[in-house]
Amino acid sequence: MQEGVEKRKFGTAPVFFTAISTILGAVLFLRFGFAVGNLGFWGVILIILLGHLVTIPTAFAISELATNKRVEGGGEYFIISRSFGLNIGATIGLALFFSQAISVAFYVIAFTEAFEPIFNWVSSTYDLSLPRQVVSVPAMLILSALILKKGANLGVKALYFVAAILFASLLLFFLGDTAHASVSDFSLFKAEFRNSDQFYVIFAIIFPAFTGMTAGVGLSGDLKNPAKSIPWGTTAATFIGMIIYVFVVYKLAQYASVQDLIGNQLVMGQIALGGAIAIPLGLAASTISSALGSVMVAPRTLQALSVDRSLPSKGLNRWLAKGRQKDGEPINASMVTCLIALFFVFMGDINAVAEVISMFFMVTYGALCLISFLNHFGSSPSYRPSFKSKWYLSLLGFVVSILVMFKINTVYALLAIMLMVLTYLYMNYYHKDRHGLASIFLNSLYQLHRNVQVFLQKAGKKRVQEWRPSAICISKNSFERDTAFKLLNWIAYKYGFGTYLHRIEGYYSKATHNQAMQELDLLVSRSENVGNHVFVDTIISPSYTSAIAQAIQLPGVAGMENNMVIFEYDKETAENLDEIIENYALANAGNFDFCVLASSNRRFNLKSDIHIWIKPSDADNANLMILLSFIIAGHPDWKKADIKIFNICKAEQALEVRESLDEMIASGRLPIISTNVEVLIAQDDVSPKDLINERSEHAGLTLIGFRGDSIKHEGAEMFMGYERLGHILFVNANTKKEIE
Repeated sequence: MQEGVEKRKFGTAPVFFTAISTILGAVLFLRFGFAVGNLGFWGVILIILLGHLVTIPTAFAISELATNKRVEGGGEYFIISRSFGLNIGATIGLALFFSQAISVAFYVIAFTEAFEPIFNWVSSTYDLSLPRQVVSVPAMLILSALILKKGANLGVKALYFVAAILFASLLLFFLGDTAHASVSDFSLFKAEFRNSDQFYVIFAIIFPAFTGMTAGVGLSGDLKNPAKSIPWGTTAATFIGMIIYVFVVYKLAQYASVQDLIGNQLVMGQIALGGAIAIPLGLAASTISSALGSVMVAPRTLQALSVDRSLPSKGLNRWLAKGRQKDGEPINASMVTCLIALFFVFMGDINAVAEVISMFFMVTYGALCLISFLNHFGSSPSYRPSFKSKWYLSLLGFVVSILVMFKINTVYALLAIMLMVLTYLYMNYYHKDRHGLASIFLNSLYQLHRNVQVFLQKAGKKRVQEWRPSAICISKNSFERDTAFKLLNWIAYKYGFGTYLHRIEGYYSKATHNQAMQELDLLVSRSENVGNHVFVDTIISPSYTSAIAQAIQLPGVAGMENNMVIFEYDKETAENLDEIIENYALANAGNFDFCVLASSNRRFNLKSDIHIWIKPSDADNANLMILLSFIIAGHPDWKKADIKIFNICKAEQALEVRESLDEMIASGRLPIISTNVEVLIAQDDVSPKDLINERSEHAGLTLIGFRGDSIKHEGAEMFMGYERLGHILFVNANTKKEIE
């Protein structure tokens, strides 16, 4: 117990000072003058406002999520992974870690700029242009040695010292004066917004300043009370930082000329009291504190990723997850962080590094705001944060994050998204056992689906809907043959909807319930490999009749009422055909179209054609068969198949029937060519069954209509006599369908 208490040793102050010392850091000292010189006062104010449209909702989102339950080690990563699931969380977490690690390099490079007077003196005295790496690389090495030896405890102690220097430097800046101020006519009413075409370029350079507000969240695993410290520290730092930004911009615009603002990156030193020392010292203090903050946070993110086994190596995960025995410091993760930072320090381009950081942080902040937004609509009863954000603020933060990413650099944004998609696909491949979304995502989808269903139900009563198939199929032979499932999938691919119910024979009990769950999982896993568009479920019932009675009362999966029932039997054995016939009246009572699939032991010949047979008795069935064939043929499986129509009629009706079919195909814009339509004269010595057997022996699928009164009189015999055919779909339309 004592060891756990020792590890969680920090209060609210480290969160606040880690955040504020990063917010009021390198970018403020080095790039705000450049931004004001290029964009003018109102241009930079607009950058501050736009940036805080992302950071303030994010600060509120983090505060809300942190006050619901303890935020463990990893801070932002922990929140994301426990909300979106480990695979999505790991994808965003890796981006977050790299942005934090690169931030260390960013601040060390910026720290080097504090030595610009020395570089200028060496250049003018000895005519020698020293690379910045002569300072940045040793500084990075010293920082690495300190953090590896002393850990976060040193960083937190140093934070108070450097924060004092930082605020003293800013105070001297606000107390300073210049000769330019006495002749300047600057006022809020005369302030400019210029060079608007450079707005997003400069925004990308400035935005890393705002990202400091979440710096303290990474200390979550070391806080005594994260639910209190994170909201107070993060929110206070965000608002105080924004207010100071506005005053700094106003001071720069009034006290320095445009030429000085653009040409001198340490222009704040010309304004501050004792600026030659105060501003470089403040810059050094702010950058080293920001670097300390990042170098404390990044290893904890990496350690949390490793604890969740997110990296593609068990050994690497174990090594990075290991903490130092005496104080729990993530020593191995710190080593990796320092090496990555050292690599970017060698690169040395502060503007390029700033743009990369902006992209990664935008992704992270957008994810945090999205989680908060989803929690407002799909959270469980256990979600009871003591601090609550507003859903519209979270939505605003998410939308602005995405839009700004593309405004900064569309290519970078697309590359960042592609990289994260590829990472996510790899995570899913590597962690097959962690498929699926976390509860918040699923709950939000359920709520959305519920609201859409209610809307559709209301809308459906106010207008007449165009016909489309919404079919339900019941079969207990799902594991013996999949023909019915395939047919339903073809119908549901583009134009229709399908619900497939696997029937388990018996009474509902704990045993049959467990059996249903197991068989449903197996069916769903099988359907994933076939481009499935069908909703699959199970139904437990002691009889076929009771199963049908239950099924036809089910609501449609898409919110549209089911209008078609599909039954299936084995054509060779005619097993359960009598049960299907017995329940025709039951389905007909609900005004359902009634289809019976006679499955053959042959495979579907998908390269062959779909044949439709229309007899004189098929006045209501013909249009439904044509529409079904068109819908089925629209599936990619049937891309090489044609639709053929055979109409059997009397000789004196042949011309009229032909003209009617041609008119229907033309007006209905059906993809059926004229040569694939045949009108056959009925002959007394040749039965329709013989004709169908002869002409459709090699068809991929044959559609044959039947009347309801025929099934009553002929029974099973009506479906017999088609031995030469493959798969047959018998169709009985409840009402005539219009082909428009």
